[in-house]
Amino acid sequence: MTRSEERSTLENRSAGARMEEEILPHGKVRWRRDGSVVVLTLDHPPANGYSHEMMRDLDEAVVRARFDDSLHALVLAGQGEKFFCAGADIAMLDAVTPSFKYQFCLHANETLLRLEHTSKIVIAALGGHCVGGGLEIALACDLRVARRGSGKTGLPEVGLGVLPGTGGTQRLARTIGKARAIELMVTGELVDYDAALGWGLVHRVVDAPSEEAFVAGVVAFARSFVPPERASLAVGLIKRAVQTGSEVPLESGLALERELQARLFASADAKEGISAYVARRKPTFRGE
Repeated sequence: MTRSEERSTLENRSAGARMEEEILPHGKVRWRRDGSVVVLTLDHPPANGYSHEMMRDLDEAVVRARFDDSLHALVLAGQGEKFFCAGADIAMLDAVTPSFKYQFCLHANETLLRLEHTSKIVIAALGGHCVGGGLEIALACDLRVARRGSGKTGLPEVGLGVLPGTGGTQRLARTIGKARAIELMVTGELVDYDAALGWGLVHRVVDAPSEEAFVAGVVAFARSFVPPERASLAVGLIKRAVQTGSEVPLESGLALERELQARLFASADAKEGISAYVARRKPTFRGE
């Protein structure tokens, strides 16, 4: 098979897309396979508030994606036009015991850590409002793309007499800095996505005529990080180097970087990338 034939085959696999869709066991997250990208949709009307059942579905989806070598990117979206996710299901929290609340938060923390440390790029598609725990979920994603004019974002938990307890106090400060994070949380202010872009809270704000078109655009963006266009193994290990390395002393981070680089030097994609550069041709990556 020639290089062009091989590239065409890989592109057809990616764009032709096994458009598989299923509802995960607890009925709160939908899984849709689109080539080498999977779209995970939070689905709990009316505001996609998350519950223990939703977190269990999200947890299963993350683990499944980790073990599937043919998947290279994840897109996280919310069902409907109005909400990405409005945070925790307050009615549920009102009905359960303090012990359940603690275990609920612990499991949510563990799920979002798994999402954050999965060595595949994760992109949040923020269409509609993304507030409270919804923003905490989005902060565990690598990139956040928002639909202009569709809603606002922030962490308003102070109005309930509590703090953002699913990683908000920690990830927000690491994302936009301590002072601005404290201000946003203690005021409970909600900001539109253009303001959030200026703060570095989201990475892109795009116009789209509908939520369906918006998510399709984010999926297309995700494809720019997968084979044959990009060496997804390198993308994933860049993520791992940053996520883990930024939390340890510099010397330890550099050691991690060297070990991950050694893995990449031994990969087929590195061989292809270097050969293509020398030959002055476009590389055809396979994610291997």
